[in-house]
Amino acid sequence: MDNIAIQVTDVEKVYKLYDKPSDRLREALGIGRGKHHTEHRALKGVNLTIRQGECVGIIGTNGSGKSTILKIITGVLNPTRGSVTVNGRISALLELGAGFNNEYNGIENIYLNGTMIGFTEKEIDEKLDSILEFADIGEYVYQPVKTYSSGMFVRLAFAVAININPEILIVDEALSVGDVFFQAKCYHKFEEFKEMGKTIVFVSHDLSSISKYCDRVVLLNQGSKLGEGSAKEMIDTYKQVLVGQYAAPEPEHERLLDDEQLRNAAKGAKDKGVQTTVSSAAEQSEPAEGAAAGGIAENPELLEYGSKKAVIKEYYITDDKGVITSAIIKGNLFTIHMRVQMAEDLQAPIFAFTIKNVRGTEITGTNTMFEKAFLEPVAAGETYEVNFTQEMNLQGGEYLLSLGVTGYEEDDFTVYHRLYDVLNLTVISDKNTVGFYDMNSKIEVQKK
Repeated sequence: MDNIAIQVTDVEKVYKLYDKPSDRLREALGIGRGKHHTEHRALKGVNLTIRQGECVGIIGTNGSGKSTILKIITGVLNPTRGSVTVNGRISALLELGAGFNNEYNGIENIYLNGTMIGFTEKEIDEKLDSILEFADIGEYVYQPVKTYSSGMFVRLAFAVAININPEILIVDEALSVGDVFFQAKCYHKFEEFKEMGKTIVFVSHDLSSISKYCDRVVLLNQGSKLGEGSAKEMIDTYKQVLVGQYAAPEPEHERLLDDEQLRNAAKGAKDKGVQTTVSSAAEQSEPAEGAAAGGIAENPELLEYGSKKAVIKEYYITDDKGVITSAIIKGNLFTIHMRVQMAEDLQAPIFAFTIKNVRGTEITGTNTMFEKAFLEPVAAGETYEVNFTQEMNLQGGEYLLSLGVTGYEEDDFTVYHRLYDVLNLTVISDKNTVGFYDMNSKIEVQKK
């Protein structure tokens, strides 16, 4: 079709891995029998269609093949099998500064990179001022880039790639470079590209950015495409992959869990203003598993997974008067309730909630570990009532509530039960400010 920008058809990439350099030489010369290498399949028959004007995100764990497929699309690598068709001029932010000559100064590298992308000297002349203004590295642009700091190097590389005005922009983890002011500038330029109808392929571990900018998301895992769809749907599936709760289509499933960020965040983190109570409940009637109390409508398409060593049996929201509801007035207190039953003895379960917008961006949330509210062992058969009370400062609108029970077993992060987007939360407001939440500013204006 005429509106296809990138077509990836049944692409595979196989790397030959050698134990030592001599094995590569022996195989090249045909010395000895058999193979002297092992094969690593970085991509396994991936198909992908990206249409002109789309912003498509690619997510996945480390080693899933994200960078490999981008390098094949841009021509840096050749596929072992399959084909790639690209309709349009590409500017790629893969490894920032790749192709720079360390002995050249900044100006010389601007022309070198522009020529490599396919622009004429005249076209680069026309863009030079905007590149230099965007990079904002001053007189250093006339010095060899080998003398640059890493921040200056990144600024120049990004400025060259994004100001050349390509038809297709390929971005690999490049929007989180530099200081906070430069990052803001990068995201503003990225939004300009979207408004201009450019085709964008965006790889990032920043799921909020993926959710905000991408029309469609592709999920890769260990070289295979697990699926594609809306950002919200794919991000929820990706989170299952992260904790080993996704039934992968490949017969051999290696759990890839990188919870270092979670561990670091847990140390000393505390969301002030949230009151958390956890109490053991006595004998109670058991509602249907996962049922919402008080007639609140629950999401029929909620995503549920976990080992079920602990199970969320009931959940609901109450307002400041204790009335069960899904509509909260901005500025008022409200409480998120869940009742959890233990199926096994657990060392220290963590109870959590997250509030997301309708696009799947996580806006806020907390858990009993962050709050240092409950760090105790529990026994099989016990039931706990968990209540999170806080003031509603989100802007008026529609949100989704997710709940979870997790924990650590011999330092391994484990999901016992998660319910994504289980309830709708409506915030009623007669005063909305900018962004996701209201800072409740106190304003004073005086005539002098």
